[in-house]
Amino acid sequence: MDAYKASYGVEDAEFAITQLAQTTMRSEIGKIALDNVFKEREALNYSIVRSICKAAEPWGIECLRYEIRDIQLPAKIKDAMQMQVEADRRKRAAILESEGQRDAEINRAEGIKQSQILSSEGQRVETVNRAVGEAEAIMKVAESRAEAVRKIAAAIAGRNGVDAVQMSIAERYIDAFSKLAKTNNTMLLTTDAGDVSAMVAKALAIFKTLDRDIASEVARETSEALTQSAESVNSSNSSKRFLKIAEDAVDEK
Repeated sequence: MDAYKASYGVEDAEFAITQLAQTTMRSEIGKIALDNVFKEREALNYSIVRSICKAAEPWGIECLRYEIRDIQLPAKIKDAMQMQVEADRRKRAAILESEGQRDAEINRAEGIKQSQILSSEGQRVETVNRAVGEAEAIMKVAESRAEAVRKIAAAIAGRNGVDAVQMSIAERYIDAFSKLAKTNNTMLLTTDAGDVSAMVAKALAIFKTLDRDIASEVARETSEALTQSAESVNSSNSSKRFLKIAEDAVDEK
């Protein structure tokens, strides 16, 4: 402190410093938000000390420290600040609640998404497995029928094969004719329909014109047709038609 400046530079140094401190404090408080005054008290004290030292330098006075002990606010301002604090708390609570609901909805949606993905993958695998199983079953049926046709063709081409065919044709003809006799439908038949030997002879007439190589070729083509039919969508019905054609062709031998 400079005594000369304090005595002649100002009339009442203590009063002047007090007024300067109050004025500076009001000025500094006005620069910050009211709800930050309590949190920034230390920074506010430092700003006031710096402002006082600068203004009181011509008076020979240096301020070393300034401390705000208490801040008394009007009742209305206190109420307003309290309402603001409560509003901020409600706002933060609402934000946290909405974020929680959002995260919960996201988690539920993600769970539903994963469940649907897994379900669709399971259905796809099931469909593929079912299709593979059906295809394999059709192939087995077609292979067994083709093998049966090959055996029939081999049997016909072997010894006494024609005699066996004659017997089979005769049995089928008699069985079919007996079933026709049991029905009430009116049908037109040839004059020799009841002559089994004549009908068998007619059926064998075609086979007598074919040699064994042609019969084997018919059996091979029949087997290939059955295999191709097993790979198509309507393989089951096609296999039945091919088998019937093969049996008819063999019977005609």
